[in-house]
Amino acid sequence: MSINSILKSTVVALSIMIGGPLFAQVTTIDATAFDTLVAQGPVADAATIRSSVWASKIKQAGTLRLGGTQTSNLFSLLNEKDGKIRGFDAGLAQLITRYVLGDGSKYKFTQVNSSTREQVLINDQVDMVFATYSITPARAEKISFAGPYYTSQAGVLVKANNKAIQSYNDLAGKKVATQAGSTGPAILAQFASKAVVQEFQTHQEALDSLRQGRVDAYVTDHTLLLNTLSLGAGDAKLAGEPFGAQDLYGVGLTKGSDGAAFINTFLKKLEADGTWAKLWTISIGQRTGSTAVPTPPALP
Repeated sequence: MSINSILKSTVVALSIMIGGPLFAQVTTIDATAFDTLVAQGPVADAATIRSSVWASKIKQAGTLRLGGTQTSNLFSLLNEKDGKIRGFDAGLAQLITRYVLGDGSKYKFTQVNSSTREQVLINDQVDMVFATYSITPARAEKISFAGPYYTSQAGVLVKANNKAIQSYNDLAGKKVATQAGSTGPAILAQFASKAVVQEFQTHQEALDSLRQGRVDAYVTDHTLLLNTLSLGAGDAKLAGEPFGAQDLYGVGLTKGSDGAAFINTFLKKLEADGTWAKLWTISIGQRTGSTAVPTPPALP
């Protein structure tokens, strides 16, 4: 199916409001286009597999052990009707699985969150983690990263009727939720040092605290907040523009794994043949009203 056919997918009756004006109308993911794209992904030859200890181990096992999420509407969401996970992260993970094993469905899934991602790698419970995983120096001391494959910034989510908070500049003295183990605490320390920060273990807990009025705002990755709004959070809105340093997403691997070089070579292949752009369009672009495909971040 062509990318243009995505425009014909069913439109969800949801208007995302950012500070008042209409931001976008979100479409459900085109499952056929997504599945077709993954099924057409390249498959590595035997010599390419042999060149990597990481890939050879997976090839011998016959299954790739994937750490990820199933609740991220734009990046990795489980469809309970057909049991398949789709989204931008899910698509890249399945394309890598196909590249190594010849079939994008040959993965064993393990649910992770921002507090468990390093540990499942350290414990050798998974072969890689794909979970909007920001590359940071602290994390890189414990694990290795392939990528970056995507970039984002921080954002501020508030209740729809909140007029006092227009951006991160208005967070002083306010109760602000963020996720423990995420980049949120450090971002708040830098850009809103006078905020009263409350850390929660999961995205849902932080979101619930905002909706219940226990905090005034929720600061986390801007892309994840877009994802939240795309699920129909009509009682919330983004306050101001994305801010802070570019947040580079990487693929988590065990420390010292040669899988980083293997995956980076593969990501370059996907960017060169247009697969990265097609996957972005199917998973994010046409679902958030974004027509301009972003330039992928530079790979090592």
